[in-house]
Amino acid sequence: MKKLYAVLGDPIGHSMSPVMLNDLFSFYQIDAHYLPFQVKTEDLGDAVKGLRAIGVGGFNVTIPHKSTIIPFLDVVDELALSIGAVNTVVNDGGKLIGYNTDGPGFLRSLNPYVPSVSGQRILVIGAGGAARGIYFAMAKEKPLVIDIANRTLERAVNLIADCPYDISSKALSLQEASEIIGEYDLIIQTTMIGMSPRMADQPLNLDNLAKQSIVCDIIYNPLETQLLQDAASKGARTQTGVDMFVYQGALAFEKWTGIFPDVERMRNNVLLQLGGK
Repeated sequence: MKKLYAVLGDPIGHSMSPVMLNDLFSFYQIDAHYLPFQVKTEDLGDAVKGLRAIGVGGFNVTIPHKSTIIPFLDVVDELALSIGAVNTVVNDGGKLIGYNTDGPGFLRSLNPYVPSVSGQRILVIGAGGAARGIYFAMAKEKPLVIDIANRTLERAVNLIADCPYDISSKALSLQEASEIIGEYDLIIQTTMIGMSPRMADQPLNLDNLAKQSIVCDIIYNPLETQLLQDAASKGARTQTGVDMFVYQGALAFEKWTGIFPDVERMRNNVLLQLGGK
Protein backbone atom coordinates (compact mmCIF):
# COMPACT_ATOMS: atom_id res chain seq x y z
CA MET A 1 0.00 0.00 0.00
CA LYS A 2 1.38 3.38 -1.01
CA LYS A 3 2.48 5.78 1.71
CA LEU A 4 0.61 9.08 1.56
CA TYR A 5 2.26 12.50 1.59
CA ALA A 6 0.36 15.74 1.11
CA VAL A 7 0.31 19.52 0.91
CA LEU A 8 -2.36 21.57 2.70
CA GLY A 9 -3.32 25.05 1.57
CA ASP A 10 -6.10 27.36 0.44
CA PRO A 11 -5.98 27.81 -2.51
CA ILE A 12 -3.90 24.82 -3.58
CA GLY A 13 -4.68 24.20 -7.27
CA HIS A 14 -1.65 26.23 -8.42
CA SER A 15 0.87 24.18 -6.42
CA MET A 16 3.71 22.61 -8.40
CA SER A 17 4.79 20.47 -5.45
CA PRO A 18 2.73 17.37 -6.41
CA VAL A 19 4.33 17.01 -9.85
CA MET A 20 7.81 17.72 -8.49
CA LEU A 21 7.60 15.35 -5.50
CA ASN A 22 5.67 12.52 -7.18
CA ASP A 23 8.40 12.47 -9.81
CA LEU A 24 10.97 12.02 -7.03
CA PHE A 25 9.06 9.17 -5.39
CA SER A 26 8.96 7.43 -8.77
CA PHE A 27 12.61 8.19 -9.56
CA TYR A 28 13.83 6.76 -6.23
CA GLN A 29 11.40 3.82 -6.45
CA ILE A 30 9.61 4.77 -3.24
CA ASP A 31 6.07 3.39 -2.99
CA ALA A 32 4.45 6.70 -2.08
CA HIS A 33 2.14 9.34 -3.49
CA TYR A 34 1.86 13.08 -2.82
CA LEU A 35 -1.55 14.77 -3.02
CA PRO A 36 -2.78 18.37 -2.69
CA PHE A 37 -5.64 19.09 -0.29
CA GLN A 38 -7.54 22.37 -0.18
CA VAL A 39 -8.26 22.98 3.50
CA LYS A 40 -10.15 25.94 4.94
CA THR A 41 -8.69 27.54 8.07
CA GLU A 42 -11.63 26.40 10.19
CA ASP A 43 -11.09 22.80 9.04
CA LEU A 44 -7.33 22.63 9.61
CA GLY A 45 -7.52 20.79 12.93
CA ASP A 46 -9.83 18.14 11.48
CA ALA A 47 -7.55 17.76 8.44
CA VAL A 48 -4.50 17.15 10.61
CA LYS A 49 -6.46 14.71 12.77
CA GLY A 50 -7.50 12.80 9.65
CA LEU A 51 -3.97 12.68 8.24
CA ARG A 52 -2.68 11.47 11.59
CA ALA A 53 -5.37 8.77 11.76
CA ILE A 54 -4.49 7.30 8.35
CA GLY A 55 -0.76 7.30 9.10
CA VAL A 56 0.38 9.99 6.64
CA GLY A 57 4.15 9.88 6.09
CA GLY A 58 4.42 13.64 6.18
CA PHE A 59 3.00 16.77 4.63
CA ASN A 60 3.76 20.29 3.53
CA VAL A 61 1.90 23.36 4.69
CA THR A 62 1.42 26.46 2.59
CA ILE A 63 -0.56 29.71 2.72
CA PRO A 64 -2.54 30.44 4.90
CA HIS A 65 -1.71 27.65 7.36
CA LYS A 66 2.02 27.99 8.11
CA SER A 67 1.42 29.60 11.50
CA THR A 68 -1.99 28.21 12.43
CA ILE A 69 -0.75 24.62 11.99
CA ILE A 70 1.55 24.87 15.03
CA PRO A 71 -1.02 24.11 17.80
CA PHE A 72 -1.99 20.87 16.02
CA LEU A 73 1.56 19.45 16.04
CA ASP A 74 3.30 17.46 18.77
CA VAL A 75 6.77 18.99 18.41
CA VAL A 76 8.07 22.05 16.54
CA ASP A 77 11.73 22.47 15.59
CA GLU A 78 13.58 25.37 17.27
CA LEU A 79 14.06 27.38 14.05
CA ALA A 80 10.45 26.91 12.95
CA LEU A 81 9.24 27.90 16.42
CA SER A 82 11.34 31.08 16.43
CA ILE A 83 10.10 31.97 12.93
CA GLY A 84 6.54 31.14 13.98
CA ALA A 85 5.87 29.16 10.82
CA VAL A 86 5.98 25.52 9.70
CA ASN A 87 6.05 24.36 6.08
CA THR A 88 7.05 20.69 6.53
CA VAL A 89 5.67 18.07 8.90
CA VAL A 90 7.21 14.63 9.54
CA ASN A 91 5.23 11.76 11.06
CA ASP A 92 7.74 10.05 13.35
CA GLY A 93 6.01 6.98 14.75
CA GLY A 94 2.75 8.84 15.22
CA LYS A 95 4.38 12.04 16.49
CA LEU A 96 3.92 15.02 14.14
CA ILE A 97 7.05 17.17 14.06
CA GLY A 98 7.07 20.58 12.36
CA TYR A 99 9.98 22.17 10.52
CA ASN A 100 10.58 25.22 8.35
CA THR A 101 12.65 24.48 5.25
CA ASP A 102 12.04 27.86 3.55
CA GLY A 103 14.96 29.71 5.11
CA PRO A 104 17.39 26.76 5.06
CA GLY A 105 16.26 26.00 1.49
CA PHE A 106 17.11 29.53 0.46
CA LEU A 107 20.53 29.25 2.10
CA ARG A 108 21.25 25.98 0.26
CA SER A 109 20.16 27.54 -3.02
CA LEU A 110 22.77 30.29 -2.52
CA ASN A 111 25.72 27.88 -2.47
CA PRO A 112 26.68 28.29 -6.16
CA TYR A 113 26.70 32.07 -5.66
CA VAL A 114 27.87 32.49 -2.04
CA PRO A 115 29.29 29.41 -0.26
CA SER A 116 28.66 31.12 3.10
CA VAL A 117 26.77 34.26 4.15
CA SER A 118 29.21 34.72 7.04
CA GLY A 119 30.86 38.14 6.68
CA GLN A 120 28.37 39.30 4.01
CA ARG A 121 26.48 42.60 4.02
CA ILE A 122 22.88 41.68 3.21
CA LEU A 123 19.71 43.62 2.40
CA VAL A 124 16.33 41.90 2.69
CA ILE A 125 13.44 43.62 0.91
CA GLY A 126 10.16 42.93 2.68
CA ALA A 127 9.16 41.96 6.23
CA GLY A 128 6.47 39.31 5.68
CA GLY A 129 6.47 35.57 6.30
CA ALA A 130 9.01 34.70 3.60
CA ALA A 131 11.36 37.47 4.77
CA ARG A 132 11.07 36.20 8.33
CA GLY A 133 12.13 32.66 7.43
CA ILE A 134 15.04 33.84 5.30
CA TYR A 135 16.17 36.49 7.80
CA PHE A 136 16.22 34.09 10.77
CA ALA A 137 18.02 31.35 8.84
CA MET A 138 20.70 33.79 7.65
CA ALA A 139 21.06 35.50 11.05
CA LYS A 140 21.93 32.13 12.56
CA GLU A 141 24.94 31.97 10.16
CA LYS A 142 26.40 35.29 11.43
CA PRO A 143 26.68 37.58 8.39
CA LEU A 144 28.24 41.00 8.99
CA VAL A 145 24.96 42.89 8.53
CA ILE A 146 21.37 42.10 7.56
CA ASP A 147 19.27 45.21 7.03
CA ILE A 148 15.56 45.09 6.24
CA ALA A 149 13.80 47.49 3.88
CA ASN A 150 10.03 47.59 3.95
CA ARG A 151 7.18 49.86 2.92
CA THR A 152 5.91 49.82 6.52
CA LEU A 153 8.93 50.54 8.70
CA GLU A 154 7.28 49.23 11.87
CA ARG A 155 7.06 45.69 10.45
CA ALA A 156 10.79 45.72 9.73
CA VAL A 157 11.53 46.98 13.25
CA ASN A 158 9.37 44.24 14.77
CA LEU A 159 11.00 41.53 12.66
CA ILE A 160 14.46 42.58 13.82
CA ALA A 161 13.28 42.66 17.44
CA ASP A 162 11.82 39.13 17.17
CA CYS A 163 15.04 37.52 15.94
CA PRO A 164 16.58 35.26 18.60
CA TYR A 165 20.07 35.51 17.09
CA ASP A 166 22.62 38.26 17.70
CA ILE A 167 22.93 40.17 14.42
CA SER A 168 23.61 43.75 13.35
CA SER A 169 20.44 45.02 11.63
CA LYS A 170 18.59 48.21 10.95
CA ALA A 171 15.18 48.95 9.47
CA LEU A 172 15.10 51.08 6.32
CA SER A 173 12.48 52.68 4.15
CA LEU A 174 12.52 51.60 0.51
CA GLN A 175 13.84 55.05 -0.42
CA GLU A 176 16.69 54.79 2.10
CA ALA A 177 17.56 51.33 0.82
CA SER A 178 17.64 52.58 -2.78
CA GLU A 179 20.14 55.27 -1.84
CA ILE A 180 22.61 52.93 -0.11
CA ILE A 181 22.01 49.72 -2.08
CA GLY A 182 25.59 49.84 -3.36
CA GLU A 183 26.81 48.98 0.16
CA TYR A 184 25.39 45.44 0.05
CA ASP A 185 26.93 42.21 -1.24
CA LEU A 186 23.61 40.36 -1.37
CA ILE A 187 20.10 41.74 -1.97
CA ILE A 188 17.09 39.46 -1.45
CA GLN A 189 13.62 40.46 -2.68
CA THR A 190 10.92 38.63 -0.68
CA THR A 191 7.73 40.55 -1.49
CA MET A 192 5.07 39.91 -4.16
CA ILE A 193 6.10 43.04 -6.07
CA GLY A 194 6.86 42.11 -9.67
CA MET A 195 4.78 38.93 -9.63
CA SER A 196 2.47 38.14 -12.54
CA PRO A 197 0.34 39.94 -13.69
CA ARG A 198 2.03 43.18 -12.44
CA MET A 199 5.39 42.23 -13.87
CA ALA A 200 6.61 45.78 -14.56
CA ASP A 201 6.61 46.68 -10.86
CA GLN A 202 9.69 46.55 -8.68
CA PRO A 203 10.23 47.49 -5.03
CA LEU A 204 13.15 49.91 -5.25
CA ASN A 205 15.50 51.82 -7.51
CA LEU A 206 18.71 50.07 -8.59
CA ASP A 207 20.62 53.12 -9.88
CA ASN A 208 23.20 52.78 -7.10
CA LEU A 209 23.57 48.99 -7.30
CA ALA A 210 27.16 47.73 -7.10
CA LYS A 211 28.27 45.68 -10.10
CA GLN A 212 29.62 42.88 -7.90
CA SER A 213 26.34 42.44 -5.99
CA ILE A 214 24.17 39.33 -6.10
CA VAL A 215 20.44 40.01 -6.43
CA CYS A 216 17.89 37.31 -5.60
CA ASP A 217 14.13 37.35 -6.07
CA ILE A 218 12.00 34.60 -4.53
CA ILE A 219 9.27 35.12 -7.15
CA TYR A 220 9.26 32.45 -9.89
CA ASN A 221 6.33 33.67 -12.00
CA PRO A 222 7.67 35.36 -14.08
CA LEU A 223 10.91 33.42 -14.09
CA GLU A 224 12.88 36.66 -14.35
CA THR A 225 11.30 39.65 -12.64
CA GLN A 226 11.86 43.23 -13.74
CA LEU A 227 14.12 43.66 -10.71
CA LEU A 228 16.37 40.82 -11.87
CA GLN A 229 16.40 42.07 -15.46
CA ASP A 230 17.49 45.54 -14.31
CA ALA A 231 20.10 44.08 -11.94
CA ALA A 232 21.56 41.92 -14.70
CA SER A 233 21.73 44.92 -17.04
CA LYS A 234 23.93 46.64 -14.43
CA GLY A 235 26.31 43.68 -14.29
CA ALA A 236 25.06 42.06 -11.08
CA ARG A 237 24.64 38.29 -10.73
CA THR A 238 21.01 37.22 -10.32
CA GLN A 239 19.05 34.28 -8.92
CA THR A 240 15.40 33.47 -9.60
CA GLY A 241 12.85 32.10 -7.13
CA VAL A 242 12.91 28.63 -8.70
CA ASP A 243 16.04 27.70 -6.72
CA MET A 244 14.50 28.44 -3.32
CA PHE A 245 11.33 26.55 -4.23
CA VAL A 246 13.33 23.53 -5.34
CA TYR A 247 15.63 23.44 -2.31
CA GLN A 248 12.88 23.85 0.28
CA GLY A 249 11.15 20.90 -1.40
CA ALA A 250 14.40 18.91 -1.48
CA LEU A 251 14.92 19.42 2.26
CA ALA A 252 11.34 18.31 2.96
CA PHE A 253 11.88 15.18 0.84
CA GLU A 254 15.09 14.46 2.75
CA LYS A 255 13.30 14.75 6.11
CA TRP A 256 10.65 12.25 4.93
CA THR A 257 12.89 9.72 3.20
CA GLY A 258 16.49 10.26 4.35
CA ILE A 259 17.44 10.92 0.70
CA PHE A 260 18.66 14.33 -0.47
CA PRO A 261 17.27 14.32 -4.02
CA ASP A 262 18.61 15.34 -7.42
CA VAL A 263 17.92 19.09 -7.36
CA GLU A 264 18.75 19.51 -11.05
CA ARG A 265 16.01 17.02 -11.89
CA MET A 266 13.63 18.98 -9.64
CA ARG A 267 14.62 22.30 -11.18
CA ASN A 268 14.14 21.03 -14.72
CA ASN A 269 10.73 19.65 -13.76
CA VAL A 270 9.63 23.01 -12.31
CA LEU A 271 10.94 24.93 -15.31
CA LEU A 272 9.04 22.56 -17.61
CA GLN A 273 5.83 23.27 -15.70
CA LEU A 274 6.47 27.01 -15.88
CA GLY A 275 7.22 26.87 -19.58
CA GLY A 276 10.71 28.17 -18.86
CA LYS A 277 14.03 27.76 -20.54
